[in-house]
Amino acid sequence: MKINVLKYSFGILILIAQVSFAQIVITNKDFSFGTTGRIGAGYSPNADGKTGKQLNLNNQGSLGGRMDQGDYVDFLPAFHFTPVVNGDSTKATKIDMQARLSFYSGGTFLGNVDSKSNQGMIIALPEAFVEARNIMGSDWDVWAGSRWLRYDDVHIADYFYFDDHSATGWGVRHKNTRFSMFFPAAIDTAATNSTPYSYTNVISGTKNLIYRQREVMILEQVVPFKNNVHKLKLLAEFHNLDKSGKNSMEQYASDQGWVFGAKLNSAIKTKIKGSFNQISVRYGTGIANGGDSGNTQTWRTYGAPDEITKTYKGAYSLTAVEHILLNLSNRWSANAYAVFTMSKGGSDSDNKALDLYNREIFNKKSEFNTGVRATYYFNNWFHILSELHYASRTDGNQDPASMVKLVLAPTIVPTAERSVWARPHIRLIAEVSRYNDQAMNSLYSPFLQQSGAKRFGTYLGVRTEWWIF
Repeated sequence: MKINVLKYSFGILILIAQVSFAQIVITNKDFSFGTTGRIGAGYSPNADGKTGKQLNLNNQGSLGGRMDQGDYVDFLPAFHFTPVVNGDSTKATKIDMQARLSFYSGGTFLGNVDSKSNQGMIIALPEAFVEARNIMGSDWDVWAGSRWLRYDDVHIADYFYFDDHSATGWGVRHKNTRFSMFFPAAIDTAATNSTPYSYTNVISGTKNLIYRQREVMILEQVVPFKNNVHKLKLLAEFHNLDKSGKNSMEQYASDQGWVFGAKLNSAIKTKIKGSFNQISVRYGTGIANGGDSGNTQTWRTYGAPDEITKTYKGAYSLTAVEHILLNLSNRWSANAYAVFTMSKGGSDSDNKALDLYNREIFNKKSEFNTGVRATYYFNNWFHILSELHYASRTDGNQDPASMVKLVLAPTIVPTAERSVWARPHIRLIAEVSRYNDQAMNSLYSPFLQQSGAKRFGTYLGVRTEWWIF
């Protein structure tokens, strides 16, 4: 009798599963393959070896212009499908499964493999996630995995300045409200990070490397007004880093941090559509006072800890950004930006202090960067790009290091589109920079570190930039 009950129960379960499966039909699986990249050849005529090096100041990434930035190529395979429940398309959920394969040059050229000199190539998987949007026809979205979750950027400086949350985690969105939780994979060594994440414990009687996880909780709210002409985005973050265990050989205290910010994105009426103005202010405290070197993730803690408590309780960072694009006519577009940053670590020192690895590092910095790109549409397929950038950085109580860079780049645009966003580009690039005494004498740029102390830096190249989604 027991056997018959089990048999019938199993049969009923199979029948239910078949009915349930019949209700959800997926017939529209689509595959897409996107790609972005920037690659080409460049050299610096007045540098040792003439190898092309970026002219920008150290610790600022592409702030100061990105045309001489190193090679990279990304490939984005993705599946997209929309299951329809009981034939009701209004209850369709849009599902995306995406990955990103990234290749970066660790040497001279990314594609230089014929000579067996590709040991410097770096391969990464920064994205692999699933996102479900408009679940069952509702206003709810959800995602989980690892992704480059970032929004507005200053493209000519490759600077995602306000809400770059790229990391592993999960998130949920309802209309204009988004909550996310991230777990940055900072499993460092003492080589790069001022805030240690790894420590050694002896719980099992042997030494084992343990990683303490930073937890980042983020709440974002978008407030549109005046018929979506303006959109105000409000940002709040809380960061927590637990202490190292009682059995650890290294003792690190628990630490926290907060971030608050606001960004106003406004459409501007011009003769050609697409003009806008973006302005933002962001303030981070504690271990959430990142970032540096052109990275803006708040979990990239800056500076040294307090000498007594060994925490970042008094640390802070203020960043303000202005970014504008004006499509003035079918002949001209202008794109300009200004970035101001002031950061300090948890130490009282305004110059250098010891980090948790007992290294002496700068505990305070201030930066100001501004630049403009003018695009002249000679015709549909030939554009002339010109840029002027100014960058300044003050580390501790040192004198400011500064640079002025002028760029001219005649550009072929195969898509024949008069737009600053038309891609791919094939550019002939000519750059010249002038450094002040502090930058020159301290070798404060990749170019100067290769060429020695020089007043002027040069870069010539032929490079391409593209994105296809």
